[in-house]
Amino acid sequence: MFFRQLFDRKSCTYTYVLADERSREAVIIDPVDELAERDLQLLSEWGLTLTHILETHVHADHVTGGGVLRDHTGAKTVLAATAGAECADVQAQHGDTVSFGSHTLEVRATPGHTSTCLTYVSHSGGMAFTGDALFVRGCGRTDFQQGDAATLYASVHEQIFTLPESTRIFPAHDYKGRTMSTVGEEKAFNPRLGGGRTVADFVAIMDALNLSDPAMMHIAVPANLACGKRTSA
Repeated sequence: MFFRQLFDRKSCTYTYVLADERSREAVIIDPVDELAERDLQLLSEWGLTLTHILETHVHADHVTGGGVLRDHTGAKTVLAATAGAECADVQAQHGDTVSFGSHTLEVRATPGHTSTCLTYVSHSGGMAFTGDALFVRGCGRTDFQQGDAATLYASVHEQIFTLPESTRIFPAHDYKGRTMSTVGEEKAFNPRLGGGRTVADFVAIMDALNLSDPAMMHIAVPANLACGKRTSA
């Protein structure tokens, strides 16, 4: 399977491109609007046909490039049905699948960071794209967009930590230069969710963070609910 991990320095967002090497059908996960030209260039250079644009959740720190990519490629946008975004072509739910060529991604609902969080699992590839539900040695915050710490704890333990320990974890962000992890590593070493931490431990950790709102939140959330269409300044 063709695989590329791309990075946006501004928001520290990872974008992923996966493709079937025979059919050349491809999907992209969490594109950033300001880097849509980069993504289109990659697709063109490798002769890939984009079929689906997958969002792990309604982002608060960047505007999705999904709308731009859909306009250029005709690919279908995929967002959690819980978002209520009528613009999304596919209203994804837990247990759905997304296919490209001979490959399939399983959709797992992993709410808690927001109510719209999805994890995309490639069982054949041993990969899980966890969005903000699980980072390398961390996780997304739980204090806005219908987030809930106890819910996130359950999501991670029931939907991600139950995958084989060799499954590679690819998050939506990293702020310290780390590119991936594994289920086994995070179960052992994640300081918030691993190492035997209880749900009470996790709730206490998250309640004590006291974070400021993301700088882009009031622009990004409404734009992402409109599949990347920004409202006037």
